[in-house]
Amino acid sequence: MTRIACCLIALLLQVSRPAMAREPDAFERIAPEAAGYSSQRLEELRGFLRASGSDSLLLVHDGRVFFEYGDIRRKLLLHSMRKPLLNALYGIYESRGAIALDSTLAGLGIDDIAPSLTEDEKTATLADVLKSRSGVYHPAAAESEGMTQSRPARGSHAPGTHYYYNNWDFNVAGSILQRAIGRRLYDAFDDEIARPLGMLDYRNRIVIPDADGGVSDPDADGYYQYEPERSRFPAYHFRMSAHDLALFGQLYLNRGQWHGKQIVPAEWIARSTRAYSEVQPEYGIAYGMLWDVLVPDRADETPSFYHTGVGIHMLGVYPKHKLVMVHRVDTEHAHRFNDGDLYRVIRMMHAARLPEAPTR
Repeated sequence: MTRIACCLIALLLQVSRPAMAREPDAFERIAPEAAGYSSQRLEELRGFLRASGSDSLLLVHDGRVFFEYGDIRRKLLLHSMRKPLLNALYGIYESRGAIALDSTLAGLGIDDIAPSLTEDEKTATLADVLKSRSGVYHPAAAESEGMTQSRPARGSHAPGTHYYYNNWDFNVAGSILQRAIGRRLYDAFDDEIARPLGMLDYRNRIVIPDADGGVSDPDADGYYQYEPERSRFPAYHFRMSAHDLALFGQLYLNRGQWHGKQIVPAEWIARSTRAYSEVQPEYGIAYGMLWDVLVPDRADETPSFYHTGVGIHMLGVYPKHKLVMVHRVDTEHAHRFNDGDLYRVIRMMHAARLPEAPTR
């Protein structure tokens, strides 16, 4: 599925079996009607999730779960939803002065395998990289066939002038931050995000991929994907449960605050979920910094933001409705759930909203 097709999900933006019995988790449960949703319509959604092959869906209103489907504690590969996790770390470490977004690739000593970066490409700033506007169209690790085919020609756009959903930017952003803070992204995430939020399933178990590039260890929380024949910068993959990913979404809904402590600067969340690149202007779809953004109807309204993964995973944060949505599929094994099914899930989810649903 193309990146543009993924973005069409935002048109619909504006939850199976009961969860498996486990120890108490981080969320209180409430009835759907208390969150402004119809129980009957959500049961219809549950039937569709079962029929379509979804693995889990979690809907959280103001920090309380009102719908869950499947095993919300099972860790699954995030794919592109890894980018918001990196966003959080950039917000934290920029606020501490460890990294400056106006630094250029040249100033940071960034280059890649032949054909190496040009002097013009090295003028791209770190802010350009986070916005996916670097203008560096070098091959990248974990680049899909569609991304390879749609990648612009080298030198076709000056740094900062053009948006292209670019895995090279996302991979190099991870490497730049690791170098700046002197530690692995995974360790920083564990200390700065996972532990303070009380994540139950992320254990910072980082493994070496199997010979075929996959990871058969079901307890693994992450791994680096190296493709040295394409680039010196690896992709950094995370596995996470719907439960823990919903905690992360709730952190952003809280503007970075958690139990009275500011984990991610609120100013950074506002800045990085601002629309920097119009992706589908007719639908109000834009890209910020490591987040997709829905341009609000009113200038004084906080935008909603989200990220998908291979067109079927999704993390959505909707401040207007105090809503966090997480959808997961086991994409490391054979599955039948597809991008059209995700559109249907989103339509049904929003159709279940009661007319007089509270928004504040």
